[in-house]
Amino acid sequence: MKGVEVTTASGPRVLVLGIGNLLWADEGFGVRAVEHMHRHYAFPANVRLIDGGTQGIYLVQEIREADILVVFDAVDYALPPGTLKRVEGSEVPKFLGAKKISLHQTGFQEVLAMAEMMGDSPAHQLLIGVQPVELEDFGGSLRPEVKAQVEPAIALALEYLAGFGITANPRPAPLPAEQGIGSLEMMLERYETERPDEAAAFRGGDARVLGAGGWTGPADFEVEMQALVARPLVTHPLVAHPPVAHPPVAHPMAGAPGTDA
Repeated sequence: MKGVEVTTASGPRVLVLGIGNLLWADEGFGVRAVEHMHRHYAFPANVRLIDGGTQGIYLVQEIREADILVVFDAVDYALPPGTLKRVEGSEVPKFLGAKKISLHQTGFQEVLAMAEMMGDSPAHQLLIGVQPVELEDFGGSLRPEVKAQVEPAIALALEYLAGFGITANPRPAPLPAEQGIGSLEMMLERYETERPDEAAAFRGGDARVLGAGGWTGPADFEVEMQALVARPLVTHPLVAHPPVAHPPVAHPMAGAPGTDA
């Protein structure tokens, strides 16, 4: 995770967070949105923009320190692909956990719950999510329908923050990639232009495994996990070992002049 360092300032503490996995196509929407926002807008010092990636529980301290939380993510709303939707307040954790498209969503839902249990949950929360078009494309980028929602998503976030008196100033020119909040290797322009072709980098997994036909994924992942959890715990009795007899060891001073031995 690479964030923007800021100094403490008056006013509410704001965290704008992009979460998701850049390696799986539309799963990277949240990260791409916060990257774009940072490169095109300047904020007051009480606003932090962070590429949260798939950090999960490691974000808990960042969450606890925020009064206002804005999250960008790819979310399964069961809506047409490419649809943008905002969710606010207590509904945010429900949408992050109801229809999971990635393990990071479960992890982030737990982060919010942990912050709440510790008494430091952000008072104001906004989730801006997009319905993904494609996820099963390892090394792929955002699909056009999803990429087109990056700027509208940012507009929703700016409108929300303006309601708290927080104004972002458009930069005269976008920041260069090396001044962004993501790694240079994963910046959008380079990520898209330097991707190997399909012959060199199989899109759906390792052909040596998948092509052999010896492995298939579960028909229903959730059902299989529930069955595994429901299995009785198998315990193994401890094996008792007979005590080992050790010969007595004479003290090094035994029998020395001037001793009682």
